[in-house]
Amino acid sequence: MTGHDEFKARSLDTAVQETLKKAKEKGIETVWDRYEKMLPQCGFGDTGLCCRHCLQGPCRINPFGDEPKTGICGATADVMVARGIDRAIAAGTAAHSGHAKHLAHTMLKMTEGKAKDYTIKDADKLKAVAKRLGISIEGKSDMQLAKEVAETALGDFAEKHEGVYWATTVLNEGRKKVLSSLNAIPKGIDHEVSEIMHRTLYGVDADAVNLLLGGLRCGVADLAGCYMGTDLADILFGTPKPVITKANMGVLKADMVNIAAHGHNPVLSEMIVKMAEEMKDEAISAGAKGINIVGICCTGNELMERHGIPACTHSVSQEMALLTGALDAIVVDYQCIMPSLVTVAECMGSKVITTMDICKITGAEHVEFTEQEAGQKAKEVIKIAIETFKRRKSKAVDIPNVQSTVIAGFSVEAIVSALMNVNPNDPLKPLLDNIKNGNIRGVCLFAGCNNVKVPQDKNFLTIAKKLLKNNVLVLATGCGAGALMRHGFMDPANVEGLCGEGLKAVLTAIGQANNLGGPLPPVIHLGSCVDNSRAVALVVHISNYLGVDIDKLPVVASAAEAVSEKAVSIGVYAVAMGLPTHVGVMLPVLGSPTVTSILTDKIKGLTGGYFIVDLDPETSADKLLSAINERRKALGL
Repeated sequence: MTGHDEFKARSLDTAVQETLKKAKEKGIETVWDRYEKMLPQCGFGDTGLCCRHCLQGPCRINPFGDEPKTGICGATADVMVARGIDRAIAAGTAAHSGHAKHLAHTMLKMTEGKAKDYTIKDADKLKAVAKRLGISIEGKSDMQLAKEVAETALGDFAEKHEGVYWATTVLNEGRKKVLSSLNAIPKGIDHEVSEIMHRTLYGVDADAVNLLLGGLRCGVADLAGCYMGTDLADILFGTPKPVITKANMGVLKADMVNIAAHGHNPVLSEMIVKMAEEMKDEAISAGAKGINIVGICCTGNELMERHGIPACTHSVSQEMALLTGALDAIVVDYQCIMPSLVTVAECMGSKVITTMDICKITGAEHVEFTEQEAGQKAKEVIKIAIETFKRRKSKAVDIPNVQSTVIAGFSVEAIVSALMNVNPNDPLKPLLDNIKNGNIRGVCLFAGCNNVKVPQDKNFLTIAKKLLKNNVLVLATGCGAGALMRHGFMDPANVEGLCGEGLKAVLTAIGQANNLGGPLPPVIHLGSCVDNSRAVALVVHISNYLGVDIDKLPVVASAAEAVSEKAVSIGVYAVAMGLPTHVGVMLPVLGSPTVTSILTDKIKGLTGGYFIVDLDPETSADKLLSAINERRKALGL
């Protein structure tokens, strides 16, 4: 394998290929090097047949039917695998809902005058959410409403048996009926996470079907947490509207103080954007032309959709941003942050700054963030980056000249607004008419991460290309959106080359109706991981409009290069919503034929959704198209 082929086998992103070459020259270890050292990976763990949930283990079950056939406690392969997948669902739910809880606390502190740097940016969204939650808005100030919404949000975490559940306020009636019949309506978000941890403890639930039904309910709790995170962020920071921006490492500027906001929560990063403008003169005094904020992962998506902040890179390639030598600081909140960033930063003379008490990394500089001192803490972070720039400004940098145009920020409200310019009286009608006539064959949501086991972006690009050519409307969130944006899939100029004739006509008609002078982009950017809730909101709108449940719609989902346990919990709630859901890497379930059969087949009879596990992107695309066609046929389309 030549050097170029070696780097291409790791990532399809040419900017990443350039920085990988630099890493090799400098002897800096990256995630791909660490992966290769780990091979061959444990076959027991790969199939889910390894349990460390008590101190008698670890236990391993022989996948070929020989001894041992159970764990020491007697747990079968079915139980061991079901317990493992349940714990992944619980972890993902805890992460998304922790994000939402943080926003709820921030909003509550704002209403109490304890977080004065925050304000209500979208009062209309506040009123809409309050109404949905059954909160009377008459005669109340925005601050009063925000307090009640925040308190209602926080009340959704503990177990309760009456009152409003966030999840039920966002579902259509058909889904509520289906999930209620399966006892899959969460009683409280934290309660469901806690119950999963209890029932998967040594000596508790030992029935695989019962375990998976508990996992399903926890997955619906994850939907509640995601939806809550989106709602509260829109109220506090503004509901996104389409913005034009850029993506990939070419967005770094050698002559500016470069700060990357990395993680998943906008509470701090919003303040960094605000304070960066105030501290521009300080950066200029240090010899810079200004302060350049860029995004990595979902904090980057949050800033992109609301401010047009460009995305530097995503997920598995986060170390590469540091290898340019131009990044003065990576400021992290939590989730998807590689501890290895600290080592690479030390080699490149940069800084990694942690900010949350639940996410510290040995060797990083820590600035403890509080909402009460949000602006001040943001300034502390920016000062560290400016000091780093002073040491870096006379040194050569190596920024790959690679970037793509991106139109981002399509909230459901923005999508409906765009459709209103096509049909003011019935905005969903043009969309549904084009689904009926086949100009739009169906809809696919891309979500999830990049996985080091897959050449970076390969699965996303391969599947998206085939779906777009077959007139499937593609939505994207998280680092899945990052993969597609870096390769030009969110640039309207590429509609001609990427889309089928029917989809091209629809995107062009909507773009022209909105005076864009051309089409919408081939792929619609919905935002961060929690913003998968926007996709759910959209399909609920369509479901209600057509008068059929979600499991009848020609809508599918794909986590083509999944990594995080958050991708597992998102996949579970997508299946709970009734969607065929593709995963492009192996789930640790093959050690149990029973669990595998339930997740990929039998659950279809319960929720209408099911998992498609396929590592080949070509056949994965075919299976997603087949699922769409099956549903079109059932609808008589």
